[in-house]
Amino acid sequence: MCGIIGCVGRGTETLDTLVEGLGTLEYRGYDSAGVALVDDDGLSVVKAAGELSALRERLADRALSGTVGIGHTRWSTHGPPTDENAHPHLDCTGRVAVVHNGIIENYQSLRADLEATGHEFRSDTDTEVIPHLVGKRLADGDTPSAAFRGAVDRLEGSYAVAAVVAGSRRLFAARNDSPLVVGLGGDEPTLDTADPAFIASDVPAFREHTPHVVYLDDGEFVTLDDGITVTDETGTRVRKAVETVGWDPEQTGKSGYEHFMLKEIHEQPRALRQCLSGRVDELRGAADLDLDLTAPTGVQFVAAGTSYHASLYGAELFRRAGVPAQAFLASEYATSPPPLGADLVVGVTQSGETADTLSALREAARRGAETLAVTNTVSSTADRECDHTLLIRSGPEIGVAATKTFAGQLAALNLLTLGTVEDVRSRRAVLPALRDLPGDVQAVLDSSVASTVAETYRDAAAYFFIGRGLQFPVALEGALKLKEISYEHAEGFAAGELKHGPLALVQADTPVFAVVLGDGERAHKTVGNIKEVEARDAPVVAVTDGQSDAHLYADHVLEVPETHPRVAALLANVQLQLVAYYIADGLGRPIDKPRNLAKSVTVE
Repeated sequence: MCGIIGCVGRGTETLDTLVEGLGTLEYRGYDSAGVALVDDDGLSVVKAAGELSALRERLADRALSGTVGIGHTRWSTHGPPTDENAHPHLDCTGRVAVVHNGIIENYQSLRADLEATGHEFRSDTDTEVIPHLVGKRLADGDTPSAAFRGAVDRLEGSYAVAAVVAGSRRLFAARNDSPLVVGLGGDEPTLDTADPAFIASDVPAFREHTPHVVYLDDGEFVTLDDGITVTDETGTRVRKAVETVGWDPEQTGKSGYEHFMLKEIHEQPRALRQCLSGRVDELRGAADLDLDLTAPTGVQFVAAGTSYHASLYGAELFRRAGVPAQAFLASEYATSPPPLGADLVVGVTQSGETADTLSALREAARRGAETLAVTNTVSSTADRECDHTLLIRSGPEIGVAATKTFAGQLAALNLLTLGTVEDVRSRRAVLPALRDLPGDVQAVLDSSVASTVAETYRDAAAYFFIGRGLQFPVALEGALKLKEISYEHAEGFAAGELKHGPLALVQADTPVFAVVLGDGERAHKTVGNIKEVEARDAPVVAVTDGQSDAHLYADHVLEVPETHPRVAALLANVQLQLVAYYIADGLGRPIDKPRNLAKSVTVE
């Protein structure tokens, strides 16, 4: 959720580097921001509640210098968004500054112990115990490195933590269950020669300065100075591989679009081509995934949010292929795991760092299941810890509300079933539709009247979305997108459930978006549900390929090209993304940074 940036060796540009890095991390969600720099006079800290602009205003009145620094954007967990609760946090002497992502579960007992020895706290946060622990050990005679390690050793919970100490030109960091990545500057950097060096919670924070990265694993510590030293929990040095990020920093710009979300909706044809590239072989009727994975006899999906909707879709695909499959909310799976009943557990996670999903995957692995990550992020924790990884290759996604990554997940899950459990007949029916999918999405983008529909219903009292089969997860996702960015009430239902309660809420000012694809039994039953809605004077928007007569009973129609039914669901989703975007835009909402939400949820 929160964002961390730190750097060593940027000279007089250190402060600008920190603030720019925080700017690239705004998509993660935050409600305060701050920086700390080590200079000749000791340690300078500036922080402010609110958006990054508030921090910039305060920095304009301060002449700060320093070649070592850390910065942070906070998303509140302990204590409201105030100046005092913003990071970085200091110890009693002002000698130690710390930024932290995650939750320190034993902070109350640590705080009580520190207060008993005279330490005074200024914030409500769990984070503040960390600089006090470091400061106490420094007062006892430890070196900065030993003091930091000793403090971290006392922490229980999830954390990515970075610290600087007055009088030291080094930066110290460690991770456990929260992402942290090192950037290596220079022409051909190594761990011993990186100059400058960076630390961040996500690569975009420093991608403008270097494509060379080292991903830290749980339990590892890193020290940044003239080079980079990584050690494990025992203090033994670890020689990490230096990797190169494949995407260009320009990919994280808006490219002329008003919002990242709109840009990323329009990037879906390219993202889908990247997902499908080299994986669809129509001549052989095969999906080539390069996975050493035997056909599972049972599958469990674990995920959260949008990824959970993708998992519902994936589980339905496996069931249609004759393989028992279920989708579980990762938070429920991790705390109350069901009987395994499967030899493959699939974690669907855009970032590869979703805390609930990682916990569920670890529980599945502990019980002996084979694990597979479906993710967008190379070398993420899920990628490194799972037995197998299927990358969706969507490229960087900055908008908090997932769009192109959801499309990539659905396409990847099609490939997964085609490549593992489906017969040649099924593959030959679906592969051409997947091949044409990017072009079909482009056709939707080029012809959609979603903006007109959005303008018509922008002031509705509530919004309902219905669908059956593979269209049910799309209905759920359509409702989630709308509520995420518009702040309006929206709910998705299996169409058959509408009459079992939700129909009581349907009235003239509650439009119903009905996803109706194909001309089979499901489509005819959903048309029946549309008639029920129509009888209650509620307006109906049909998202349809025209094969059924749904359009005859709809007030508005959002068309999608005719294609294989399981692929058509992706096209319907694009129309609902556009509706959500235009309603939110018409209401003047902060679309890319909706309140209270974060791109990557790294706490449980």
